[in-house]
Amino acid sequence: MRGIPPSEGTDAPAEDLPALARNGDGEAFRRLVEPYRRELQVHCYRILGSVQDAEDLLQETLLAAWRGIGGFEERASVRTWLYRIATNRCLNALRSGARRPHERAAYQPEVQLPEPSHRREEPSWLEPYPDVLLDEIADHLPGPEARYEARESVSLAFLTALQRLPPRQRAVLVLRDVLGFRAAEVAAMLDTTENAVTSALKRARGVLAVELPGRESAPLPDSPQERRIVADFTRAFEAGDVEAIVAMLTDDAWLTMPPMPLEYQGKDAIGHFLTTVALRACRSEMLIPTRANGQPAFGCYVRDPRTPILHAHGVLVLTLTGDRITALTRFHDNSLLTRFGLPRSLRVNTDGKGER
Repeated sequence: MRGIPPSEGTDAPAEDLPALARNGDGEAFRRLVEPYRRELQVHCYRILGSVQDAEDLLQETLLAAWRGIGGFEERASVRTWLYRIATNRCLNALRSGARRPHERAAYQPEVQLPEPSHRREEPSWLEPYPDVLLDEIADHLPGPEARYEARESVSLAFLTALQRLPPRQRAVLVLRDVLGFRAAEVAAMLDTTENAVTSALKRARGVLAVELPGRESAPLPDSPQERRIVADFTRAFEAGDVEAIVAMLTDDAWLTMPPMPLEYQGKDAIGHFLTTVALRACRSEMLIPTRANGQPAFGCYVRDPRTPILHAHGVLVLTLTGDRITALTRFHDNSLLTRFGLPRSLRVNTDGKGER
């Protein structure tokens, strides 16, 4: 952990770690906080929407915890104490606006984009989160106040809805309805009253009720149903078969491209976008399957007609409902591919497939 000095290893029992850490034992501190590292990063990601910002805030949280360990009196659990630090660091970052990746909004499409169905007032500061990192989270079951299951609470639909909330409401909803902390605990974390927490939660739930209407559930990850949808979509996309892709969509499906504020809804709008932009004539893409936010995803690569090279073209995430696709979310930042273990380019084999 950056900024925390090395020290002699310790075999002390877990109950002795807080006292040892307060006495300056860096290894005891590491053992104390390590079980919560990944879930704290996901917590920061839910609030901020950015994987890189979440990692930066995680490091700030751990450094602040190390510097403040002398004041940890064990009145609350280590986990609650760490969540208090992390939440307030995230709120400070959102208030400052300094972490929002404005440079990524400068994406310039190669062709003129069609008029969108909707135009958001602000960019959507959202990045995909690799499932391989979600698998590392320790099984800390949420409390009875939680409303959202772990898988739902990292979905792109949920995170997009969260971004509609003011920062404090966002934090309250995550702490209460995702993590299951009691109102009194959240009030202590945010240095406010239980009444203020209850009021903020009510307003936040009202917004999410509009943004996340009830739908048929998505197929289970890696289930035969999900694999069939992914295979059908891959074949259609790589063949440039817009008609087949449109047939897989729900009537009210969305196509979005965070952080761009342009949004396309419905089969006609999405079909027109695919025909004129993503899968236009003389353009061919290859998809490499991965997973993001508990959903099927792909690393996208564009064929170079002059060389046997496939060039990176961002990440595409599918949102599924039943046996249909309800959202296509395209992230054009090629630096995201490395987080999924994918290369920036591929070479085409003699069979037309790509190799790393």
